[in-house]
Amino acid sequence: MQLSIFVKRLLMKHLLTFSLLFLTFISNAQDDVYKKYKMADLFLNEGKTEQAYNIYKELEPQLTKTDTLYNYVLWYYTMAVTALESENRMAEKWQPALNYGLEAIALIEKGKPLFNENFTERYYWMQKNVIVSYFGLSRPDDAKKHKNVLYAAYREGKLPEGIEGYFNFSFFKWNDKNIWGYEWYPELPEDRFNNSFTKVVYYVYSTNTDGSDKDQLYRFHVLMFHQDAKDAAFDYILERQIEKDNVTESGSYYMYTYKKDIDYVKLKKDIIEILEKNIQPDTRRTTSH
Repeated sequence: MQLSIFVKRLLMKHLLTFSLLFLTFISNAQDDVYKKYKMADLFLNEGKTEQAYNIYKELEPQLTKTDTLYNYVLWYYTMAVTALESENRMAEKWQPALNYGLEAIALIEKGKPLFNENFTERYYWMQKNVIVSYFGLSRPDDAKKHKNVLYAAYREGKLPEGIEGYFNFSFFKWNDKNIWGYEWYPELPEDRFNNSFTKVVYYVYSTNTDGSDKDQLYRFHVLMFHQDAKDAAFDYILERQIEKDNVTESGSYYMYTYKKDIDYVKLKKDIIEILEKNIQPDTRRTTSH
């Protein structure tokens, strides 16, 4: 059946009207997205990170990867969530810090094919940050998969400078002190006699009025105990070290020992107990530099 010329003209008219309305809708939608993006950019420049973050989070799923604005939105969305993660982690607000950290990892994964190598390095730094948050929540078992990412990258030589040999896994405040826990990647050696080996170090700092680190007061080493591995009742012993005038003063605590698979919850409790009770080491020795 053939359509009449009148019907054809009517259909063409409606089609043209629909096309114009659709293009207007698309144009207005793109206009709206751009306005929101500029607003987020303004918030970010004004230091209103959370407001900027909320807009970027809304915009990112609305854009396709072919959209010229997508890369900018993803980049600044990642920057905003990274800043919020850091802010909450340093304030020991562990749950929001963890949430932001996991969100940042997902965004960095999206950005890996789009941005340069420096952006990809953020992936490993954020894995480290997530580990700190899990430890802050006393959930070291949940941190293991993120530690595994760092250890695998360490073996492959992929880690960026700053975490290529060791990484910060814990942070907490005790009174007016900042306590930083660091872990080294090498594993406990079978030969327990020829070399000294430290797996974990907790650094104790005094603080400035703003809460930042001031001076390193001393450090606690989770130190390999020199004994036959086959007969060992424990693998590590806790030691305190203090630097004074080109001399290191060291002392071991025989009541604080650990197996190869370190109980990190117990370790943190032990550090706090020593600080609270001002427990002194059982031994003392000095080494000149």
